[in-house]
Amino acid sequence: MINFNKFTLSNGLEVIHHQDSNSKLCVLNLLYKVGSKDENPNKTGFAHLFEHLMFGGSVNVKEFDSELQMVGGENNAFTSNDITNYYITVPANNIETAFWLESDRMLSLDFNQKVLDTQKSVVIEEFKERYINPPYGDIWLKLLPLAYKQHPYKWPTIGKDFSHIETATLDDVKAFFYGFYAPNNAILVISGNIDLNKTKALAEKWFGSIPKRNFIKPTYPTEPPQTEKRTEKVYADVPLDAIVIGFHICHRLHPDFFACDMLTDILGGGKSSRLYNELLKNKKIFSEVDCYQTGDFEPGLIIIEGKLTEGITHEIAEKEVFEVINNLIKDGVKITEVEKIKNKTETNIRFNDVGVLSKAMKLAFATYYGDTNLANTEVEEYLKVSPENIQKAAETYLKPTNANVLYYFAKNATTK
Repeated sequence: MINFNKFTLSNGLEVIHHQDSNSKLCVLNLLYKVGSKDENPNKTGFAHLFEHLMFGGSVNVKEFDSELQMVGGENNAFTSNDITNYYITVPANNIETAFWLESDRMLSLDFNQKVLDTQKSVVIEEFKERYINPPYGDIWLKLLPLAYKQHPYKWPTIGKDFSHIETATLDDVKAFFYGFYAPNNAILVISGNIDLNKTKALAEKWFGSIPKRNFIKPTYPTEPPQTEKRTEKVYADVPLDAIVIGFHICHRLHPDFFACDMLTDILGGGKSSRLYNELLKNKKIFSEVDCYQTGDFEPGLIIIEGKLTEGITHEIAEKEVFEVINNLIKDGVKITEVEKIKNKTETNIRFNDVGVLSKAMKLAFATYYGDTNLANTEVEEYLKVSPENIQKAAETYLKPTNANVLYYFAKNATTK
């Protein structure tokens, strides 16, 4: 159980407090309710660009990292389809430094062309290193627009094309900042060795005077139900042929979400999973195979991906994958499989709940989902899942008509 207190400042900033008197550390986690799904389709990658810009100096603090290092602190951030999350870990007696630094860059960044040009170069290089240069790096650039025709999940967090970042101007980034980086569009979590009264005082002192901002929260078009299989062939300089299949599933708060998560473990969660045992170990269809879900807040995807063994065609691999799925739907799931996954999942969650940083993030995400106490009910939701729930999830979502399939052909394999 993660005990917490919750209050809201007059400017709309939601504040969550969790006290852990046994820790010598304190974490300030600031979640902004803006991700890649909030971007202009013609100016993508901005949410991720801002993750970098936020470390380039604020209105009063030119060297964010150096100020933090002087008090023994560490920090980082990440961007997803749904949110951008910043976190600072410091010795508990130095937590006010974290309040000062994070509030100053919420107030305003130091908008200057040199910082923008530097961070644009960093992001473009990251785009190339992660999505263009490595083998199979462009999977998400190919799969997402195949799977999504309306919803803004149809481009990855890095953006559709690095030209969108190359052409970003100071006016563009100012508009994005003042459109989303506001106290009334953020969730602040303080976790660690700090009491509620001090948290309230510091939150009011450093964040209370930042004015709320008027912004229009984007509305997201509903993705129409998929009624037929979609495919795309990719010819690339990759070492092995590969196949990637994406199936539409439910949103994060849907009752099926936890069954879908456990379904991916049964199919591809390690060496005891069905895909591994049947298609890699026994039939040697794949040299690597995996299954997971994207975990998005809005309806996401279950992904099955694998590298084909030499001599195996995409048609054979796909047929074998669906045979494993269909056997699960027909014969059901063994209670021993479910109990094993439940035990592993509960152990992982309980272990992660020990650290103040993990608890801070968990409280932030749960608040974003709409109920902070969801941080305490996650294990219960997994434990409630039955074999029948998992079987039904497979039947509902893992249908050929709901499949988006990338066929990767290794270089010089175009004649297949």
